[in-house]
This record gives sequence, C-alpha cells and structure tokens, in this order.
Amino acid sequence: MRRSLHPTVWTLLALVLLLAANLALTPGFFHVGVRDGRLYGSLIDVLNHSSPVLLAALGMTLVIATKGVDLSVGSVVAISGAVAALMVTKGQAPLAQVAMVAIGVGLALGAWNGLLVSVLGIQPMVATLVLMVSGRGIAQLLTDGQIITFQDPGLASVAGGSVWGMPNPVMVAAAGLALVAVLARWTAFGTMVEAVGDNERAALLSGVPVRWIKLGAYLVAGVGSAVAGLIVCSFTKAADANNAGLYLELDAILAVVAGGTAMTGGRFTLLGTVVGALILQTLTTTILTKGVPVQWTLVVKAVAVLLVCLLQSEEFRAKVLARRAAA
Repeated sequence: MRRSLHPTVWTLLALVLLLAANLALTPGFFHVGVRDGRLYGSLIDVLNHSSPVLLAALGMTLVIATKGVDLSVGSVVAISGAVAALMVTKGQAPLAQVAMVAIGVGLALGAWNGLLVSVLGIQPMVATLVLMVSGRGIAQLLTDGQIITFQDPGLASVAGGSVWGMPNPVMVAAAGLALVAVLARWTAFGTMVEAVGDNERAALLSGVPVRWIKLGAYLVAGVGSAVAGLIVCSFTKAADANNAGLYLELDAILAVVAGGTAMTGGRFTLLGTVVGALILQTLTTTILTKGVPVQWTLVVKAVAVLLVCLLQSEEFRAKVLARRAAA
C-alpha cells in the first residue's frame, strides 16, 4: 500500500515554487545586504513582517487542533498594542514592564475565551466572536478613539532593533516557535491536544483533562497575539485601535490550514504553520514589489491557500491522476 506524503510537503513545495517564481521574475528579490549592522532585503522583509502572523498562528494551531477556532486574535493585538502605547506615553514605563503587562492582558483575554469554551460549553466560533467584536471596542475606549503615537526608544526597539543582524521580530517569533514546540512536542500537552481534537469523549474517558487542555490552547493563543500586538505597535510607533491586527485572525487561520492542520481537529503541524505564514507574507511582498494594487492581496492569498489545500487533498490528486490516466 503506497503511503501518502505529509501535507507539509505540499506546503513546502508551494513555497519553493513561489520563491522560484520570484527568482525568475523579480530582480534582486534574493539580494541580502547589511546596513548599519542589520540585514535587509526582500527575504528579510518576508521573515520580519510575517512574525506577527506567525505568533498568532502558533496559538491558533493548538486551538484548531482541539477542534476550536479563535476569531479574537486581531482584537487582542489591538488591545495589547493600546495598553503598551498608553504605558509609555503616560508613565514612561520600561520595556520589560510594558511587555509583562501586555502579555498579562493577552493571558487574561485568552483565559476568557478558554473559560467560555471549556467551562460554559459555548461554541468556539461564538465565544471568540464576542471578544472579536467587543475587543476592538475596548481598544478604542482605551485610546479614546484616537491614534496614540510614541517615541519611546524601548518599545520602538521591539521592531526597530536587531540581534546578530537579524530584526528583533524574527528573533521573537523564533523564540515563540521554540517555546510552543517544546510545549507541544516535548510534553504530554501536545498529545492530549490531538486526543481532544480527534475524539473528545474518548479522551475524557481516558483521563485527559479536556477542559484544562482547551483552556491551555486558548491561553497560548492569547499570549502569542499579545506579543504580536507589541510588534505591530512597534512597527508603526503608534496604537491604532481601528486597524491594528485587522484581518489577522483570517491570516492566522489561513496559515494554519495551508500548513496542513485540518479544521476538524486532531493532528497538527507547527512546521506547516510556519511555512503557511511565510507563503502568505511572500505573496504580499511579491504583490507590493510588482506594483499590483494592494486591494488584490486578499484575493491572491485566498486563491493561493485554495491551491495549496487542493495539493494536500488526496481525493483531488487521485481524481486528477485518474483523468490523466483515462486521457
């Protein structure tokens, strides 16, 4: 019996084809230079600007693996960014304190979602939709509906600084990936997440603390989104409650699905999520480089994710091969 390829293989293939197209059609796309001790170039931009999506998508991966979904990650980004901007503009707080408070806010919001889903039994889409709508309003209340700008060097360094030439957001995303990978693959948490997503009833009868596992997944999503909010806020040196994190929940879901994690729950792949996030940002960078109107970005992303999902589908590939054989 022939073994099927892992879905991540097709996602990697899609990324390679996209990069190959840029190599052939976009001069200088692969050029990487050094300026003021920091790497720059289109490839570095892809890594840099995909960081917020990746951080949100890592938590989303665990949530989807439990057969849930988190539609509130964009609102959590807006709230954490607003809190950070307010702290540095009103109190001149140090970066460590700002980061701890922002992450604490994300943890609390993740706990709210987790409690609604795991304890009260509300459907994940409905439970997180509540925070998706109200969270954006909370961010606007915090900022009085204004865009709060700042010049604090500490918070600005989150996106503006670098480590060993690599932009800080890339290093933060790499650290986040390492932490989630340790949690998901080196502890029993990841196995229990997959058990809950595969068959919640069987997992409960087997002694898996289903409620705590679901709560843990939403906590990770909340923390990842809060860190993404710090990066987004630092990128623009402003807290924009209306636009910060807008559509980020869709990008995170697209990255997870394109990476090979099924919305039906169960087995998940963090590597696939990383590749999915890179595909989305590579598409965006390519569109901007080619001068295509930015309005096409969402359409191109949707088409690209659809194509990747079709490549991952064994039924689709079987039908295509059957038609070719018949022809």
